[in-house]
Amino acid sequence: KIEGEESHIATVQLSPGEVLRAESGAMLYMTHGVVMETSLQGASSAFQRMLTGQNVFLTDFKYEGQSSGTVCLGTDFPSKILRLRLDDYSNSTLICQRGAYLASNPTVDIQMEATKSLTAGFFGGQGFILQKLTGHGDVLVKGGGTVVNKTLSEGETLRVTSGSIVAFESSISYDVQMMPGIKNAMFGGEGLFVATLQGPGQIWLQGMPPDRMIAEIA
Repeated sequence: KIEGEESHIATVQLSPGEVLRAESGAMLYMTHGVVMETSLQGASSAFQRMLTGQNVFLTDFKYEGQSSGTVCLGTDFPSKILRLRLDDYSNSTLICQRGAYLASNPTVDIQMEATKSLTAGFFGGQGFILQKLTGHGDVLVKGGGTVVNKTLSEGETLRVTSGSIVAFESSISYDVQMMPGIKNAMFGGEGLFVATLQGPGQIWLQGMPPDRMIAEIA
């Protein structure tokens, strides 16, 4: 269950033996009978998670009681939480913004996905390294501010600031390029890079990217 208005929390009910996997530090509370175990889940996987903006550690919550257990999760910044089922999307895969992953079934893998844009990579552009969530089951991802879902038809193109992306289907063609025009890049306030998304498939965009929120507060 996802609750809240300006910022969400997610409450997950676990059956006996069921496991919830979450990013380290996300738990608000857990009920009696839920056992918590934090691990790297493999050095290679941990390194890839670090590159995608996640904590290198993941925490498994397993209910070892007889009835049902509860785990409540929060986020590290004011955000909306989306519950998405990987099996509903192309290749049972979603490509997400750095640090977007919150929790999932343990059957979901978190991998690194890099755009082919050498320019963005050289300058460390936001959106150059993304998260690839693949497998089966539900995932919880987070986005700042209002989150908008759009469906692009075959060949339809959308250009967005790269930090505004929460997630998109693997059927979407994605690239990061420098903002056209020196004045646009330097004084437009949208950053140096822009992402081009081409359908078919679904995308989710966030109205207040975490980096922008932090910059405004600072």
